[in-house]
Amino acid sequence: MNSEWHSLGLFHKASYQESCQDLAMTEKAYFATGCFWGAERRFWNLPGVISTSVGYMGGSKSEPTYKEVCTGSTNHAETVEVIFDPNQISYQRLLEEFWTMHDPTSLNKQGGDIGTQYRSAIFTSSSEQMISAINTREIYNDLLRSEGFSEIVTEIQEATPHRYWLAEEYHQRYLEKNPDGYDCHSSTGVPFPKVQS
Repeated sequence: MNSEWHSLGLFHKASYQESCQDLAMTEKAYFATGCFWGAERRFWNLPGVISTSVGYMGGSKSEPTYKEVCTGSTNHAETVEVIFDPNQISYQRLLEEFWTMHDPTSLNKQGGDIGTQYRSAIFTSSSEQMISAINTREIYNDLLRSEGFSEIVTEIQEATPHRYWLAEEYHQRYLEKNPDGYDCHSSTGVPFPKVQS
């Protein structure tokens, strides 16, 4: 299995001893935060994340290429697919990383990257994810507003009607192949607040 993942250029850090049952207990999450190179690295470094890949989601064209996505005509967002073990890392923790790794108040741009492909978006895989995404948006939005920022403009949609199209191989784990490569992630610099239990 690991060789198959490797051939697809995907990041996979589960052991050879993993069982089908273990894989069945994983969950998928989809996040768009601007350029997907740096975002993928942020997610793959989190303990409990089993694998990551980058692709295109939320658009209208089948099998879009990077060149087509960059024109803005397909309406896809550069997206990171995160497969994680909910027993090791919560979706809440992934959301906290998502909100703080980019500027969710910036519409269709992150730093110098401008276009709808760089928009902020979450594509949820379950009703529980949807609730968590909305709740954390409200929490972080209130905090950002109190710090003088604009409203969060992140799109939150169900993943189901949107197919995730895997990006070209050279994009996969790009910053591992190119350690000094481009990693544009402007952020608000405001940490996600500690949630009272």
